[in-house]
Amino acid sequence: MVSHRKRVRAFTLVELLVVIAIIGVLIALLLPAVQAAREAARRAQCENNMKQAALALQNYESAKKAFPPFCELPRKTTFQPFSAQARLLPYLEQSSLSKLIDFDIAVPFTQHPELARVRVPTFICPSEENDHERDTPTLVYYPLNYCLNEGTWFIYDPASDTAGDGAFAPNRSFRAAEMSDGLSRTLAMSEVRVYQPNLWDAGKPETLGTAPPATLADLAAYFGGTFDFNGHTEWVEGDVHETGFTTTFQPNADVPYSDGAGSYSIDFTSMRDGESTTAPTYAAVTARSYHPGVVNAAMLDGSVRAVSDAVDLPVWRAAGTRAGDESLSLE
Repeated sequence: MVSHRKRVRAFTLVELLVVIAIIGVLIALLLPAVQAAREAARRAQCENNMKQAALALQNYESAKKAFPPFCELPRKTTFQPFSAQARLLPYLEQSSLSKLIDFDIAVPFTQHPELARVRVPTFICPSEENDHERDTPTLVYYPLNYCLNEGTWFIYDPASDTAGDGAFAPNRSFRAAEMSDGLSRTLAMSEVRVYQPNLWDAGKPETLGTAPPATLADLAAYFGGTFDFNGHTEWVEGDVHETGFTTTFQPNADVPYSDGAGSYSIDFTSMRDGESTTAPTYAAVTARSYHPGVVNAAMLDGSVRAVSDAVDLPVWRAAGTRAGDESLSLE
């Protein structure tokens, strides 16, 4: 009698290992593509947020016949001013928040704790890794990723009421006609990273007319003051290290600093806006993003573009001035 055994087909161990290896290779090949697609979507949303903020600036200028002041400071007393971003609220469908503020009366932002902690979605990049409140003993703050252009290096001197060369400055509401370099050639805002390591109230430079540092190493001559990780964590405050940036160095530049416990890429401010009635403010507050190789930036005409980390420094600085008569352009 002949026995007919039924054969059962199955993978051998070798075949199974080969299949697993192939799946692993496919995942390794697909993962970067998936991550790239996600980043492209986040970057597009970031561009859209910045476009909304840029259009808010345009609408503000149309209504007021001038762009907003970076902040308003009484010159004979220290003060904690509201930011220009706070003045844009009615043009960002945030009228309920705006109604909490009376800009005609010198009221510091610290008197509005209910405002400081609000997350304004338009001010946050979807790639931001630290999208959360900052809790302090006095106030709870919310950060922002889109800051205004305060020029090359010098910001403001309260003693002489002298302003820097940027599109925005304390106690100044510049008209479009005053942007003689052209609205399409002058930076309005750029991305920054929140919880940015920074040095503030360094006390140097102490005099007007100090030229911007030519190199990253040159900035170290002014180091001092307080070091913390709270840069760009207060969207309500009109202070360059919170709601502004400068074109001292290229986007995403590594500005080295070591406090003995670690090494960091920092921002620098000689004196916070409103914290002295005599000391000038200089700042190297760098545009930064999480988008590989670029930062998103808006021009005063409302256009938004990606600016390469490798942009020539003279070109970047030229884009930061409102009336520098430079022939250079980000185009």
